[in-house]
Parts: sequence; C-alpha cells; structure tokens
Amino acid sequence: MSVSETRREATLDAAVLDAVIFDLDGVLTDTATVHMKAWKETFDAFLEEVEGQGYRPFDAADYRRYVDGKPRYDGVESFLASRDIELPRGDPDDEPGRHTVYGLGNGKNERFRTVLERDGVEPFESSVAFVEACRHLGLKTAVVSSSKNCRAVLETAGIEDLFEARVDGVVAARLDLPGKPAPAIFLEAARRLDVGPASAAVLEDAVAGVQAGRAGSFRVVIGVDRTGHPDALRNAGADLVVGDLGELELTSPEGSGE
Repeated sequence: MSVSETRREATLDAAVLDAVIFDLDGVLTDTATVHMKAWKETFDAFLEEVEGQGYRPFDAADYRRYVDGKPRYDGVESFLASRDIELPRGDPDDEPGRHTVYGLGNGKNERFRTVLERDGVEPFESSVAFVEACRHLGLKTAVVSSSKNCRAVLETAGIEDLFEARVDGVVAARLDLPGKPAPAIFLEAARRLDVGPASAAVLEDAVAGVQAGRAGSFRVVIGVDRTGHPDALRNAGADLVVGDLGELELTSPEGSGE
C-alpha cells in the first residue's frame, strides 16, 4: 500500500512515487481565504444589483461547491447556474463588474490582486517542510493552480524555487486545457516532470481538484481539509484526508520517516 491512515497519523510511501504534485491555494498557501473573500464581494455586489436587498448572499458552501479549484470563468458560470441566472459570456477584456461572465470574473480578479498586493500571503510552514522532505528524498515536485495569479502568489510567498514545474491558469489558457474536475492540468504537470500518473501523488484541498486527481489515475490522491468537510473530499475520491500536511508522514524507501 502506498498510503495508510490511523487515528494518529497518515503516511505516504515515497518508495512507490517519483513525483508529488501540489495544488497551490489551500494546500501550500492560505490564499483560499483571500479567493473566498474576493468572490463573496464580487457575487454579493452583483446579486444585490439584480435581485435587490432580499438577495441570498454568496457563502462558504457556495464557494466549495461551485467555485473552489475551478478556472475563474468556469466558477462564475457554475455559481450563476446554481442560482438560475444566465449571463452572456462577454469578452475577455470586459470591464470588471460588467454583467457578463468575463466581467464578473475580471472584477473578482481585481479584488484578489488588490488584497494580495496590500496584505501579501504566507505559505503554511508545515507544507513547506513537506515539500522540502519530498525533494530531500529525490522526488520531483510540481505546483498546479487554476488561477492565473499562481506565479505572483508563489513569488510573494517566497516558495517559487521549491518546484520544478508549474501549471497554472496562464499555462492552461495557452494550451487550451480544460479546468478541474478534468485532470488535464495535473497530467500536464506530470508530463513536464517526465513521470507517469501511476508514479505520482496529488495533494488537493478542493473537491474539483480531488476529482481531477482521481480522473487522471494518479497513484495517490490526498485531500487537505482546512474547512472541516473531510467527507466531501473522501466522497470525491481522496485516498486519505488530512487537516494539514504536518499530519502526513513521508516515509523513505528505507522505511525511515522524514
């Protein structure tokens, strides 16, 4: 077995792996909360405009179900469909806040960039330590994200040099890769690392990301639950779920923990 889980700890066996592929937001950095805030401000402003003061606000459950882990404009369409709202797709250059899919998505991105530049972002220390342990054991590492802000987040957090490959929203758009829950961005990361999915692990905090890892037939898919909804990740196909990478023990080929 490549993974095991007990009440006290979970283990990942490096002997069966050549690479580990990490999602960014929520796994490596605490930017998921920034994304959530930016989405809420964007959708609540829109909903109040079109539905009036009696609108039902965007909430954390909406974020998990319809937006988390998905490319920005896919998230807009998914959430609007959940409220039976139809908008034209519009144009990628639509002004932020315009009543189009692109306009709402661009408004969200503007809010996110403002918070990122103002407040910065910190990586989870336990996640950095886990990436470093992987590298110490000779495992290749890659980072994936549906966000086009991935590189800026990595640079701001000071962890860009920990990864041999990056597949983000910019790369996905250039290569016309479908977003999560399709496995394309994970498979592209594996290709860039020159490994097959059968010898790579995926670490994800979003349901759509876990589904993507499972659809890509990766050796191990680990859910990182920071919101208190582990069953949602398990039901999406996670082999095991941890609350933080500090709970995940990486064992070496010789059997000693790192």
